[in-house]
Amino acid sequence: MIYCVEDDGGIRDLMIYALTSAGFEAKGFERGSELFEALKTALPELIMLDIMLPGEDGIEILKKLRESPKTAEIPIIMATAKGTEYDKVIGLDLGADDYLAKPFGMMEMVSRVKAVLRRSGKKEQAATLQLGGIVMNTAEHTVAADGGRVILTLKEYDLLKLFMENVGKVFTREQLLSAVWGSDFYGETRTVDVHINTLRAKLGGCGGMIETVRGVGYKMEEKQ
Repeated sequence: MIYCVEDDGGIRDLMIYALTSAGFEAKGFERGSELFEALKTALPELIMLDIMLPGEDGIEILKKLRESPKTAEIPIIMATAKGTEYDKVIGLDLGADDYLAKPFGMMEMVSRVKAVLRRSGKKEQAATLQLGGIVMNTAEHTVAADGGRVILTLKEYDLLKLFMENVGKVFTREQLLSAVWGSDFYGETRTVDVHINTLRAKLGGCGGMIETVRGVGYKMEEKQ
């Protein structure tokens, strides 16, 4: 199921038609309050979220979705009619998985949806990764630091998993963008810095294991 939050009824109907024609189930909502009401009963695989909405705008809705443990890991694609770098960067920095600039084609939208679902829905073998006080259960998609549960967004989780699978390896920001956001993502390396800082903060005392390599990028090392 894909939820589409779009206040323009014509565009919303087109989105739902395109998604259902591509084999997805889809529901449309005019405003954020309707979305949150629907989330009480069922969680979607992905949310299409317009920035310009009546009442709460898309950015505020995105913040709430990422702050709630229940919805923090749902993939979100933002749509903006403003066409400004500011909206795109803010949305991505707050945890959006991708964005579409209006006007966008329905085939492009379906392609982006498939790409995000493909990146977020990889089948994982049951495994536990551990480094210092961090324990990651890839089967249950959970993370604990110093014995406490840590709630991460999809991108934060993917970053941490990449580091934990490659302890000591230095990644450039461009490599992290490509590995975590995908080769079809066009964004600024500042997005990586923002997610790294947030990830460190959420890991608390364990966050220091993610080290900045000046002039290059980042790596993860267990503290002695």
